[in-house]
Amino acid sequence: MSGGAGGVRPVSCTVKPPVFLRIGDDQADPARSGVCVVDVTLPFGKTVNIEAISFKNYYTASVSLRLLRRSPGKEAPARWSTALRDLPLMDNPHTEGGSQDYYSIHRKQMWVEPDQVAAVRLVLKQPSSAWISFSLEDISILPQGTPGPEKEVSDWLSDLTLVDHHPDLEGLPDPRAVSSSIQQMWALTEVMQTNQTTSSIGRFDVDGCYDIKLLSLT
Repeated sequence: MSGGAGGVRPVSCTVKPPVFLRIGDDQADPARSGVCVVDVTLPFGKTVNIEAISFKNYYTASVSLRLLRRSPGKEAPARWSTALRDLPLMDNPHTEGGSQDYYSIHRKQMWVEPDQVAAVRLVLKQPSSAWISFSLEDISILPQGTPGPEKEVSDWLSDLTLVDHHPDLEGLPDPRAVSSSIQQMWALTEVMQTNQTTSSIGRFDVDGCYDIKLLSLT
């Protein structure tokens, strides 16, 4: 149940605020009902073939999944179908185990084919009164599909037999030593430019006087 579909980008969707089931006229603490509904909708007119639905739990004991599916090639209205019922997310509703774990519900776990889906409804349950609130976070829908061109190319390259071939570098300096020397020269140049003086220094001028020995050598 945990884990994700690597390399697949989630579809664009809107996660609506949770709606808590109220018991009687209790408006003060709707979370105490122990049931809430989270709807996830796609852009108008769009559908998706679902590979997985991923999310992070936040003190939800179990989740049920319903899908609003359209019939391909038919103008009949979309219908809700139950794809999963009361999937446990916590080891025990009264303890911390699994309360903030990441989960993924995969296609093969669903009771119906999750194709041509226009909306997803998650029904959350938490029968324990030990927790102030419960929900799901970071909800995303991963579409079914084949890997992109980059994946296909990498798979093709991995099947090739690589041949070790090193050019003859005998007699040439070590590239790492050359690189290090260039970096040191660059750093020295930066320091010299920073500390460069604007005063003129004579060719044989030493402390304002001419050195006889230097003049005699020219």
